[in-house]
Amino acid sequence: MSIIARKRPVNPNAAKALEDLKLEIANDLGISNSLNDNNYPANNIFTAGTVGGEMTRRLVENGEEQLVDENNNNIKENE
Repeated sequence: MSIIARKRPVNPNAAKALEDLKLEIANDLGISNSLNDNNYPANNIFTAGTVGGEMTRRLVENGEEQLVDENNNNIKENE
């Protein structure tokens, strides 16, 4: 099995939503100004991991909520 690295979203329409989420998280963490600051590239290296980790946590949380909602809707339909 080969591993394919992706640098783009599976759904191209998600790119804007992911960028918005990244900026929202950076703002929540108080690092929105340094996120894309070319004068301090080291900030980008260190903040990328923090922002990316939080993005992953939120995306997983949203996915879990959607699965629970779908499961609850399926149970209601089968009653």
